[in-house]
Formats: sequence, structure tokens, C-alpha cells
Amino acid sequence: MVIIALDFENKEKTFEFLKKFNEPLYVKVGMELFYAEGPLIIKEIKALGHKIFLDLKAHDIPNTVKKAMSNLAKLDVDIINVHASGGIKMMKAALEGLRENNSKAYLIAVTQLTSTDKEMMNDELLIQGDVIECVKKYALNAKAAGLNGVVCSPLEVEAIKMVCGKDFITVTPGIRPLDSSVDDQKRITSPKEAKKIGCDYIVVGRPITKAEDPVQAYRKIREDFLN
Repeated sequence: MVIIALDFENKEKTFEFLKKFNEPLYVKVGMELFYAEGPLIIKEIKALGHKIFLDLKAHDIPNTVKKAMSNLAKLDVDIINVHASGGIKMMKAALEGLRENNSKAYLIAVTQLTSTDKEMMNDELLIQGDVIECVKKYALNAKAAGLNGVVCSPLEVEAIKMVCGKDFITVTPGIRPLDSSVDDQKRITSPKEAKKIGCDYIVVGRPITKAEDPVQAYRKIREDFLN
């Protein structure tokens, strides 16, 4: 499944983009758009028939995250996330908050951002070792907390499937067509390669949203990923 990242600054630009498509999409709403427009934009996008990954990366003490998720559950999104670095107790609390309002959304955990490399992780975050080992541990913690999967780079998908099982879903940003700019991503791969290594959902933003023909760009990426 290809998820389009709606990294727009406001509602007007978001719907200007969405009206180019005459088919249901899977889209990601992140902090930029959600903080600009609030919960109402989620309802408006859902009303158009699109599925939504709400990418707010909750990370706080367990009780606060539980209450936040309880409120977000009312938006009826399809995927929502937290930061795995918040720990197992926090992730369990997030799941409790979702389910107490009967949300059926997948709850997934961010492992390491795709803008993070080994040097940054070791020197700035003071997390020693290789990125892959950290990501695997965070994925195992997410599974222990009862989550459905993780956000990771495509480079870690095979290792995660090995330790967490093939049904543990992976949502992977850092996807770039071979002829596209890497922008601020560090751990990336192409849509076709992402499919080969077992990615379940790929998240693609600028290669689609900044394309001269976004519909054509989306369909080419979807074709590359699905075939």
C-alpha cells in the first residue's frame, strides 16, 4: 500500500492537491497540517473516502499518552503512532486509550527517524551500537506492548520481520524513485526495492506532492511497488 504524505501548510493546499485525484487514497496527516488545521481536517478528508495515517508520534508519560489517544480515537483514523522510545508501559497505555473508545486503528511505533544515521544516534542521542540493533529492540518492545507494527526505514524491514514475525506490519518512509532527490532522508530505497524486501506500507511525500503531474507520479510509484 502506498501512503501519500500530505505535508502541506494548510487546508487550502491540501484539498487543491486531493481534488486532482478521482480515486480513494491512503494519506498521511502529520504535525504540520494537523497543528495548522486541527481535528476537523481529519473528518473532512475522511468524508472524501480516503484512509488516514495520523502521524503525530505521541511521546510523553503513560497517563498523558493514554488520554491523548483516547481523544484521537474519536477521529476514526486507520493508523496512528507513538514513539517507541517512550517505552513499553507508555505504548501499552496508548493502546488502552485507543481501545477504550473502540478505535480499530492500527497502533504503530516510530523506531528511529529516517533522517537519523549511526553517527547522529551515537554522538547526539548517546545510543550506542548500530541503527539496526536499536530498531530491532524498539520493534520487539512495540510487539511486547501489543502494537500492530512499527515505522522504520526500508533497510530494517527484513530484520524486523525476522524477530517480530511476518504479520508485524512495517510502515516505511524514506522511499524515493531512482531519479528523485533524497531531500533530508538518510536511510532510503526505491519503491520496487521496498516491495522486494517486504515493506507493507510505503510513505511517499515530495516525489508525489511536488511532481509536475502528481497523479501520474503516484500511479507510477504504486505500480512499481505493487508489481
